[in-house]
Amino acid sequence: MALTIRIDDRRPFADGLIFGDTGAYERLTGRVLFAVDPEAPAQADVVDIDLAPRDEDGMVRFAADFMILRPTDGGNGRLFFDWGNRGNKRALQFFNDAPHSNDPVTAAHAGNGFLMRRGYAIAWLAWEGDILPGDGRLVLDVPVATEDGRPITGRVRSEIIADAQTLYTVPLSGRVPAHSYPIAENPDAVLTRRRYPYDPPETIPASEWAFAQQVAGSGAEAAGTEHALVPSDRFIHYPAGFKPGWIHEITYTARDPKVMGLGHVAVRDFVSFLKYETGEANPLAGLTMAYGWGRSQTGRCIRDFIYRGYNGDAEGRRVFDGLMPHVAGAGRKWLNHRFASPIVSGGQQYEDHFNIADSFPFSYAPSVDHLTGNEDAILKRPSTDPLVFHTQTATEYWVRRGSLVHTDTLGNDLPQPETVRVYFWSSSQHSANPLLAAPARGIGQNLSNSVATSMLFRAMMDAMDAWATDGTNPPDSAVPMRADGTLVDYATWAEQFPRIQGVMRLAEPNALPLLDFGPDAERGVLSEPPRLVPGRNDPEGGLGLRYTVLVPSVDVDGNDVAGVRAPMVQAPLGTYTGWNPRARGHGHGAQWRFEGSYIPFPDTESERAMTVDPRLSVQDRYPDADAYVAAIRRAAKALVAQGLMLEEDVERCAAAAAGWCPARHVVGLDPAAPDR
Repeated sequence: MALTIRIDDRRPFADGLIFGDTGAYERLTGRVLFAVDPEAPAQADVVDIDLAPRDEDGMVRFAADFMILRPTDGGNGRLFFDWGNRGNKRALQFFNDAPHSNDPVTAAHAGNGFLMRRGYAIAWLAWEGDILPGDGRLVLDVPVATEDGRPITGRVRSEIIADAQTLYTVPLSGRVPAHSYPIAENPDAVLTRRRYPYDPPETIPASEWAFAQQVAGSGAEAAGTEHALVPSDRFIHYPAGFKPGWIHEITYTARDPKVMGLGHVAVRDFVSFLKYETGEANPLAGLTMAYGWGRSQTGRCIRDFIYRGYNGDAEGRRVFDGLMPHVAGAGRKWLNHRFASPIVSGGQQYEDHFNIADSFPFSYAPSVDHLTGNEDAILKRPSTDPLVFHTQTATEYWVRRGSLVHTDTLGNDLPQPETVRVYFWSSSQHSANPLLAAPARGIGQNLSNSVATSMLFRAMMDAMDAWATDGTNPPDSAVPMRADGTLVDYATWAEQFPRIQGVMRLAEPNALPLLDFGPDAERGVLSEPPRLVPGRNDPEGGLGLRYTVLVPSVDVDGNDVAGVRAPMVQAPLGTYTGWNPRARGHGHGAQWRFEGSYIPFPDTESERAMTVDPRLSVQDRYPDADAYVAAIRRAAKALVAQGLMLEEDVERCAAAAAGWCPARHVVGLDPAAPDR
C-alpha cells in the first residue's frame, strides 16, 4: 500500500477563533492518492479488483478528496472521522448545531464549537465512487473493471420516483448527483411503472421513451427558449413524464462497472495513516485514538466496513477505536458489488426496493437466519473490532427494520456483545435538524416530526471517548424489548395507538422479504431484478418469506415508551412518530421516505372535546408556557444524571422551549400568560 496526502489549500478556520483551551484551528483540503496491491490479502475481497487496470508496478491506483480541520497547537490527540453522506459533510451540523456547509470555513460553520472545544481533529474523505462533482461534494475516483480490455456488461435496475413535480429527463441512476452506468451496445431495456411496490408492473412501450437528454437554450431564430433531444448513454427521456404517484423502474444492460469496494479501502488506509504514521507526511502525526461517525447511508457503510473486516489495516492493527453508526437501521451497504450504486438508500416501504444492503446479518451479535440456516454477526474479529454505539430513532423501527439490530430474525431479544451499546432515541425521526425554524410539511399527511436530539450526540461523543480511553462504561443499552412488552408486533401497537380523528396510520411497518440475488451474489455479482423467495410465513399474508419486524410500544399519547426519551418527548406538546403516510397523489397511504410525524395536542379542553381527541390538551398538561419550560428543564437534568446529556445543554433546551417552542411546535396558547 502506498498513500500520498496532497495538500492543495491551507487556511485558518473560523477566522482564527479561539476554542477554549484548544485554541485556533486551520483547514486543509486536497487529494489523497492511493496505490494498493490487488493480490494482497488486505483487499482481496474487493469485487473486481483483479480486473482493474494496474500501473507499471502492478498496483491499482485511485484518488479521493479530503478535508481536515486541525488544532494549530496540539489538540486532544484524537481523530473524529465523518463518513460524508453522499459526499456531504454533516458532522458539524449534528454535533455542533452548525448550519450545514460543504465548505466550512467561517465562525458560523463551527456552531457551538463542541468538537473544537474538545480538541478533536476532524477529517472527511470521499469514499463513494458514484458521486459526481458539484456543490462542494467530496469525490472518489475509482477505476473501471474490464476483461482483457473488453467492456464488462451486466443488468442494472434503477427506480425513478418523482415526489413533487413531473420529470422528463432523468439520469439512469435515478439521481442527479450520482454516476449512471452507460448502456451497453444492446441494452435490452425495459421501463415499467406501478402505483405501489408490490403491484404488477405496467411495461411502457419502447417507442414512448428514449435514451436521450433534453437540453434547452437560445436558438438561431426563435425569440424564446428552444429545446433539443440529444442521444445519451446515461440519461432517459420520457415525454409523457415521470409523474408523482408512480414508481417507475428502468432495467437495462449496462457496461463499465466501477470498482466501488475500494471505498472501504480508502477509509481504512487513510485513517490508519493518520493514526499510525509518525513522519512529516502525516498532517495529524501524534494521534492516539480514532473515532468514526456516520448517519443513515454512512451509518450503514460503517456496519458494512466492520462486517467485512476493514477495521483491521494491512498490518493487522485496529483502525478505529470506536465507531458510531446513526440511523442505519438493520442494513449494511450496496457497495462491494459489481455495478453497485452506493448512493441508493436502504429499502423503504415505497422507495428503493429489493436492495442487497438489507441482507443478513443484521445484528452485531451472532445469530441464525431462520429462513436460510446461515449463522453470522457483524462483529466477529475481536482483535480489531471497535467499540460500537448504534443509535436509531423511531423511523428506523418503522422504515429500516431497526428491531433486527437487537433481535434474532424471529423477533426474539438478542443480547449484544459487551463492546456494543444500542440506544433507541424514542419518538424522534431519521433526520432531526438542529436548526429547525418552524414545523414543516411536505408530501406527508402530517407535519414532520420535530423532536430535537442533537444534545444526545454530544453526550455520546464524551461517553465513547471515556470508554475507549480508560474503560469507563457508558450507559447501558436502551432499547424496546420483547421481555418487558415494549417491543411489539403491529397488531399490538395498533391497539395501543390513540384514535386521533383524521390521522391515517400505516398499514404495517416496512416488511423485509427474503430475496434471491442469484448464484453469484456471494462474490458480488447480482442478478437484477432479484427474486422474491416464495413462501408464506407472515400472519398477515404478506408476499414471500419474511423476517420478523417489530415496533416500539406506545403510551396513551402515542409516544414511544422505551429508549432514550429526549426532553421534548418527556415533556410533549404532541404525538411524535417515526412514520408519516404519503398524501393523495403521491403514493397515498404509503410511508413517505424517512419522515416521522408531529401531531399537535389540542390546545384547550374545549378544542379537545370538539375534535374528539383522546389525548389531554396542552392546557391540562402545563398551566402556562413557563411550566412547559420547567418540565423541559427537569427532563434535561434527568438525562444528565443518566449520562445521556451534558450539563451545558440543559439551558440550551430550556431556552429553545420558551414561548411553547415555536420553532418546533404549533401551539395557539398565549406564550406570556395562562390561557384559560
